[in-house]
Amino acid sequence: MVVTMTRFRLFCLKNVMFAANLAATGVGAGLLYVIYEFVLREHQPDKVEFHIRTSNYLGIIFALLFAAIVAYEWPIRRYLVRLGTNKSVPAGLQAIVEKRLLNEPYFIIGIDMTAWILGGVTFAVFERRFGLAWQEISMNRFDALLTGLVSTTLAFFLLERILQTYLVPCVFPVGKLYSVKGARRINLTVRLYAVYVAICLIPLLAILASLHRVSFSSRPPAESFELFSSGLRTIVPIVMIVGAGLVLIIALNLKKSLDAMVLVLKQVAGGNLGLRVNVTSNDEIGYVGDVINDMTEGLRERDKMRQSLDLAMEVQQSLLPKGNLEINGFDIAGESIYCDETGGDYYDFIFAGEAEDRHIGVAIGDVSGHGIPSALLMATVRSSLRQRLSHAGNIDRVITDVNCQLARDVEDTGQFMTMFYLDIDASNQKITWVRAGHEPGISYDPDTGTFEELKGPGLALGVDEAWQYEMNERIAPAPGQFIVLSTDGVWEAHNAEGEIFGKERLYEVIRQHAAQKAEEIIAAIIAAVNQFQVDAGAEDDITLIVIKKEGVQDPGL
Repeated sequence: MVVTMTRFRLFCLKNVMFAANLAATGVGAGLLYVIYEFVLREHQPDKVEFHIRTSNYLGIIFALLFAAIVAYEWPIRRYLVRLGTNKSVPAGLQAIVEKRLLNEPYFIIGIDMTAWILGGVTFAVFERRFGLAWQEISMNRFDALLTGLVSTTLAFFLLERILQTYLVPCVFPVGKLYSVKGARRINLTVRLYAVYVAICLIPLLAILASLHRVSFSSRPPAESFELFSSGLRTIVPIVMIVGAGLVLIIALNLKKSLDAMVLVLKQVAGGNLGLRVNVTSNDEIGYVGDVINDMTEGLRERDKMRQSLDLAMEVQQSLLPKGNLEINGFDIAGESIYCDETGGDYYDFIFAGEAEDRHIGVAIGDVSGHGIPSALLMATVRSSLRQRLSHAGNIDRVITDVNCQLARDVEDTGQFMTMFYLDIDASNQKITWVRAGHEPGISYDPDTGTFEELKGPGLALGVDEAWQYEMNERIAPAPGQFIVLSTDGVWEAHNAEGEIFGKERLYEVIRQHAAQKAEEIIAAIIAAVNQFQVDAGAEDDITLIVIKKEGVQDPGL
């Protein structure tokens, strides 16, 4: 991450936590001053002067406090200097800084409270040496501890606010605070209860302190009551203001985080996946922010994959024939429907040989599996087949050569492809075919209502590099007769009850639509399959080719 910082900004970032704690400590010291100056001076001026003189020694304690904080922050300061000067940050330093930064508010309030306790002990020693009664000493220590509680409570929430606003974005640019091991955290429920207790407890302790002071006083009741009232009028409003400040700090933190989450979620709902939640806390709110960012990132990756799949689908569709054929008295149509964006089914119409208007090659294939890997293998076979058909050789030799090359390409992958390749020799009124592990073609004669399978031996492509394929031959279909080639996704389609569509249903659809054109027969078969599996959904690709001899033969034949 490249960060450009001015010297002034770098100085502020290095000292912002120190300054915030100094301010909170100043609030505590100011509160003690108010107690002594406006509550006790009128009634106990000698003791107030004593406290003010002895308080000078507290500077030593708080100097040690701030030295401890600077020592704790030293790795953080080094990190910020390297970051601000665009120097690389070692991984070890990064891990140390992440943990220390998140733990710093807890460390500082521990040091703060220790300092206030030590200050109270210091006062007690001086007070005892100068002859104060134990009751007075305990009362003064109660004031110090109450002031320390106010100061450290304010310091904790103020430090968290500053930490989340200024330092966390530098150290955690992508969030993930919740995943830092060894970092202390207070869950949201405990945090809110702590504020509630602080707001209720601190005023109560202030009242008890005033009552305690009055109870040990030897003054007349009216003067004691005035002392009590003076304490309440001075301390309680200050404590309430501090409590209101705590509530405001927490409310601002929550509002900032929740507003950021709502903004991102609205943008995601509108299709904008470019925003991230700026995660600045390591509680439940921060964790939810990380989850939203992870979700958005996942949606972004999914959207990229969807775009890639759409592009792959466009590419694969471009490899299929652009339209149907009506040539040399044959009506030839084909269609592939993939259950995913891409698939392994394949069909092609290829003009081969010297007399391109007399030889029509029809190929149909089915690659094992689905999706991108199958689509890539399908494209490989298509390219290899077309390239080989551009050279001389019978189709059995062609398929044998294609298989040899494919077997080397898919070695040890477990992939293979079935294929049925049929060559129509219109000039000699014959068809030849090679069956490479594919289901036999179906020849239908509407005059007799009989079906005949175009069988033949042969392994799937890619299984055995040395396999020699055989060519089969018969006369071409007579007018009105047609051949149906398909992948197993047609008759193996399942409905919700687990039944398969089967060949008998396929034969029945063919009989009912035998008089129609080739593309209409295909449409009828696909509609029947879709209706059959409407409640189950498609689980396999479907590819169909219909080669129908038109009723009027080409006069040139």
